[in-house]
Amino acid sequence: MRWPKLPHLKVLAVLLPLGASLLWVALRTGPMAPTPVTAVQVQNRPLAPQLFGLGTVQARQLHKLGPTVAGRVLTLAVDVGDAVQAGQVLGTMDPVDLDERIRALDAAQARAQASVQEAQARQTFAAAQVGRYAALARAQASSAESLHLKRQELDVAQAALTAARHELQRRRADAAALRSQRRHLQLVAPEDAIVTAREAEPGSTVVAGQAVLELVAPGSVWIHLRLDQSAALGLAAGLPAHIRLRSRGDAVLPGHVLRVEPHADSVTEELLAKVAFTEVPAPLPPLGELAEVTLNLPALPPAPVIPVAAVQRQGTERGVWQRSPDGLRFTPVVLGRSDLAGNVQVLAGLQVGDTVVVHSAKALRSGARVQVVDRLAAGTTAGAAP
Repeated sequence: MRWPKLPHLKVLAVLLPLGASLLWVALRTGPMAPTPVTAVQVQNRPLAPQLFGLGTVQARQLHKLGPTVAGRVLTLAVDVGDAVQAGQVLGTMDPVDLDERIRALDAAQARAQASVQEAQARQTFAAAQVGRYAALARAQASSAESLHLKRQELDVAQAALTAARHELQRRRADAAALRSQRRHLQLVAPEDAIVTAREAEPGSTVVAGQAVLELVAPGSVWIHLRLDQSAALGLAAGLPAHIRLRSRGDAVLPGHVLRVEPHADSVTEELLAKVAFTEVPAPLPPLGELAEVTLNLPALPPAPVIPVAAVQRQGTERGVWQRSPDGLRFTPVVLGRSDLAGNVQVLAGLQVGDTVVVHSAKALRSGARVQVVDRLAAGTTAGAAP
């Protein structure tokens, strides 16, 4: 038997460890290396689903005060941010010649009243004459023609009295209308409120119906909330809400869904709802401020739960990469409700205790070798949208 020569043995002694090292490197870090992944086990636990949406601060009771006729602003007694009480006079409009017209109508009303009294006296006298001539006619001391003439005079006096009374009523109505118009020159707070805008200043001319002051009832402030229609399952009046106003950082204000609007936005595909504050925030938030609203839905009974990040698509199927004794495989699943923490119920496809891949360093395939790690290196996550 011939043994290898010594130089050959030396070469083999060098090549064998080198080849083993290269093989180890290829299996651990090269294209044949297992893909690093993070994984979790399917857990059976209850889920507390939530809804999230953006909204704006609005007011249910927004009052715009202004004159009923064109005129000039005379005085304003309040400014933006002032609290006012119901019935408080906030400003006045220039009456121009309204006071003179009221005095003229008062005089005309007095004349009409005198005319009524005069017509009443004439009617009373004419009625007395009819009675007198009727008695004379029965005693044959007066002719029937004279009695007929007196009755005509009574009819004329009665008509004159009726006309005088109608004229008095017209004058009174005209005076009442002018006095009502005079009262409307005062800008009066309809309820306790906050002044949110001053649209005109003293000396400005405004038209009928133009707003001079804008008031908001503090208790009527609410959030006009918008929710994605596809993620609004369970939205209903009475749900508790957590409100974060953009201007107040992380402060959370409690509230509840006051109502769900009967119409939706077909353009943005959103449902609309009104969310009321449990307590009106102080100071009052500006109208139009953005708010982030989280709604808590009733907790669901225990069921298999996985992270939403574990769900991927393979063609038209939605499923997860599952680790099993037979190796890695794609398992289709049927999903249920989810929460804002990134968890979702599994209605079919997985059992409690199954291990699924959450994130992977690169795209996976059936039968691929994987290595479970606590976390992946930054920038190496490969996933698919559920």
